[in-house]
Amino acid sequence: MNVRDAIAEAEEILPGQAAPEGAVDPRWQVIMRVEDFVQDEPEAVWNFILRWGCHADEDLRTAVATCLLEDLLKYHFADFFPKVSIAVEENILFADTFRRCWKLGQAEQQGNAERFDRLQQKCRIRPKGD
Repeated sequence: MNVRDAIAEAEEILPGQAAPEGAVDPRWQVIMRVEDFVQDEPEAVWNFILRWGCHADEDLRTAVATCLLEDLLKYHFADFFPKVSIAVEENILFADTFRRCWKLGQAEQQGNAERFDRLQQKCRIRPKGD
């Protein structure tokens, strides 16, 4: 499987609906398959994140944040943090997606961590309905 296959598989079932509590969620499963390509195919994964990180479904945004966006910034902070910042400014749902991320890897490094924290703080104080 390559990144195009993983994304195509995900696109076939998304947005879908969250699985019942305690059940395996096929949406999370396909997103985790896309996650396998974060290190080697970051641009393709970024386009997928941008598409689904703005979706109205909160559970879907959580999957995108914790499986994809965190890892993208973990491995490719310098290349993608500016793009994340723009997406946060342009879309309140994407801001909520970013707000769900933890700092990992490169995002924890000095300088990057402070930028990450400032953007997360901005997401927390952003007015509802903006």
